[in-house]
Amino acid sequence: MSRRLSVAVERFPIAGAFTIARGSRTEAVVVTATIEDGDIRGRGECVPYARYGESVESVAAAIQAQAEWLADGGARSDLFERLGPGAARNAIDCALWDFEAKRQGRPAWAIAGLSEPGPVTTAYTLSLGAPEAMEEAARNAAHRPLLKVKLGGEGDPERIAAVRRGAPDARLIVDANEAWRADTIEANLAACAAAGVTLIEQPLPAGEDDLLADISRKIPICADESLHDRAGLDALAKRYDAINIKLDKAGGLTEAIRLAHEARARGFEIMVGCMVGTSLAMAPAMLIAHHAAYVDLDGPLLLAQDREPALRYEGSIVHPPLAELWG
Repeated sequence: MSRRLSVAVERFPIAGAFTIARGSRTEAVVVTATIEDGDIRGRGECVPYARYGESVESVAAAIQAQAEWLADGGARSDLFERLGPGAARNAIDCALWDFEAKRQGRPAWAIAGLSEPGPVTTAYTLSLGAPEAMEEAARNAAHRPLLKVKLGGEGDPERIAAVRRGAPDARLIVDANEAWRADTIEANLAACAAAGVTLIEQPLPAGEDDLLADISRKIPICADESLHDRAGLDALAKRYDAINIKLDKAGGLTEAIRLAHEARARGFEIMVGCMVGTSLAMAPAMLIAHHAAYVDLDGPLLLAQDREPALRYEGSIVHPPLAELWG
C-alpha cells in the first residue's frame, strides 16, 4: 500500500450571512483531506473552529503532518494515538472510512456494524438578529417542521417570542452558544417555555454551567460546547439532558459512534449537529443521525453553493449519501 495524502482549503459562499453570538460570516472555509491509492480515493471534510483554538492553517498543517504515517499504512484504529479530538482528526478519520468503503466495495455503515441509514428530518437554522428580522426569517421558513434559533444574550426573550409569531406551528430548538448568564437564565427559560420550545442548547458558558444542576426546567437542555468526546461525559451528569455530537468536535466518525453509544447508555438524548460545511461534512454524520432524537445537518442549506455530488435535500428531509459523495 502506498497511499498519498493531499490537503485542500476550500471556500463556499453562504447565502446571505450566518450570525451567532460569537460573530458573523459570509463564507464557509473548510479543509478537505483526500487519501488516494491507485483508483481508490477517500475524502473527509472538516471545519476549523476558532472557539476551540483552531485555525484553517493549524488544522491543514496537522493533517499534512500525517502524510508519511498514512503512506506507510497507518490504520484508523491508531489515529487516536496521533491526534486528539478536533477538526484535523475528523478529516482524516472520515477520509479513512471513505477509503475503506471504496476499497472493500461495501458501504461505511456496514463496515461500522450499523444499520442502514435512511432519510431524516433536519433542523433549519435561523441566524441571530433583531427580533423583527428573526420574525421575518421564521415566517419565510415556517413551512419547515423544525427550526433552530440562534440567540445572543440580551433581548433573547423578545427574539424567542418573535420567532414563535413568525412560525407558529414549527418545533423550536434555541441555541444560545454560551450567551446566557446566571442573572438572565430564568427569564430566558420562561420565555422558551411560553413559546413551547422543544430543546435548549448550551445556554451557559462551558466551564460555568454547574448552575444547571440546580435549575428545575420543563425543557431539556443540550450540551454543545461543554462536550467534545467521551472524556467529557462525566462532567455533564445532572446538568444536561442531551448532547450535541458534532464530528468536528469529537474528532471523526469513529469517536462519534462510540460517544453516541456511551451517551445513550447513560440516559442522554442524542442530537447530531454540524458546523457550516458542505455535503461532504454532513455525509458521515448521517450514519448516526437516524438514531438521534434531534438532527441538525443543515449546513448545505445555508450555502449559496454546495459541492457536487451533494446530499439530496427535499425541504427539511435529507437523504443518505450516495457512494460517489462519501462512504
